[in-house]
Amino acid sequence: MVAAGEPVIIILAAGKGERFLASGGTTHKLDALLHGKAVLQHVLDAVKASGLPWHLVRPEGGTRGMGESIAMGVRATPDSPGWLILPGDLPFIQPASLLRVAQALKAHPVVVPHYQQKQGHPVGFQRHYFAELAGLCEDRGAKAVVCEAREKSDVLDLALKDAGVVQDVDVVGDLGEMEGASSEDKKGREC
Repeated sequence: MVAAGEPVIIILAAGKGERFLASGGTTHKLDALLHGKAVLQHVLDAVKASGLPWHLVRPEGGTRGMGESIAMGVRATPDSPGWLILPGDLPFIQPASLLRVAQALKAHPVVVPHYQQKQGHPVGFQRHYFAELAGLCEDRGAKAVVCEAREKSDVLDLALKDAGVVQDVDVVGDLGEMEGASSEDKKGREC
């Protein structure tokens, strides 16, 4: 399934969503509906529209944290020239943003997207970082890998005009804000 020369998008969907449930959620946050469609389905639709290869990490019973999920996805796609690490709770991510990170990854070992100076996702890693990513465990995510890469000047901070790279669903209130914000966006585009 890996397209030659293209990084694989690793979609992280194995978390327990405890903050969402604690905030009054009645289902897993990735299964919660936003505009009549599950949050995760929005992400999958954007990923598919990008045309990039992808791998969904959502084992039964979940994992012990983001680090383990990243490692599982990277180890499942060992022949990839790189990976875009994408949490499954970013329903407004745009296919063009995924493609921009993938393109930048061809010239830079690590690519970190930003929206209005706020760090977002997906973070891209070239194959050179396989061992570090495959060795992550429990809830130790890739932040330490990015920090080490920064020390080597291996990181490109990529400014994007896509708020979807930072708009994630953590609590029930986030869904309400997203419903309202996207309604306002639609009104603005119609004028």
